[in-house]
Order: sequence, then structure tokens, then C-alpha cells
Amino acid sequence: MPLAKGFLYLAAVLDWHSRYVLSWQLSNSLDVGFCLQTLAGALRVAPAPHIFNSDQGRQFTSLAYEQALLATGCRISRDGRGRATDNAFIERLWRTVKWEHIYLNPADDGHHLHHQLQAYFAYYNYRRPHQSLGGQTPAQVFAQPSFTKA
Repeated sequence: MPLAKGFLYLAAVLDWHSRYVLSWQLSNSLDVGFCLQTLAGALRVAPAPHIFNSDQGRQFTSLAYEQALLATGCRISRDGRGRATDNAFIERLWRTVKWEHIYLNPADDGHHLHHQLQAYFAYYNYRRPHQSLGGQTPAQVFAQPSFTKA
């Protein structure tokens, strides 16, 4: 995520069915720690999925990250190397966040960016209807009792 001077890394866990952002974290380094915090945050919101998909970044292929996922009982799926379209849902989220908010409201620093993303993800989850969800918000679809999140 761009800042006035520099950038920060953003990790998020997205429920594919509802497009609901379960958890997100910012970091100034691309280490596994903030990704593990993001995963832990997601697991507090929803049970582990049957399959967890990520790209092949070193933080997601690290032993610590893989062990954390396997401990939940889910299977690990990886995108093909260099194939962003394999994970189109999260790539679409990155595009949406940047084009609808970040590029229009550049952040001065990490604190400012954190507050912007906090507000944007609340909007995205609870107020932004999605055409692919039949005009519902991600929160509406995520909350539906007919959807089994495990």
C-alpha cells in the first residue's frame, strides 16, 4: 500500500464465498509474523475452511505458516507461480481498495493508512453491495445461516 513516502504491506484473509474480509494487518516488512496475526484474526471470526488458498510468497510457504494452517485441519492450496488470476478474489479486493479509496485519499503515514483501511473495510464488508452477490453486501452473505463456513 503506497504512502506519501514509502509503502506498507497489507495481508488479508478473505472468505471466498461471501467476499467478507475476515482479518487484515499492515506491516513495514514482509515477514511471516504479520501474516500469522492476520490468520489468527480470521480464525477468531470464522472456523478454519476446508481449503485455504494463498500465493507462493515466502511468508505463506514458511514452515510456521504451513504448520499454523495444518493445525486447524484445513488443506493448503497454492496459486501457480506468477499466476495472479489463480487468486482472483483477493487480487480483485486489492484493486478495489486501491482504486476506490487509497489512490483517491493518499495516506501520509502508517497510522493514517491504518485508520483509512479500517474505515474502508467496514464499508466494504457492511455497506458496499456486490453484483456477484446479487446486490448483497459481503456481511449479509457471510451471516446467512444456510452458508456453512467450516
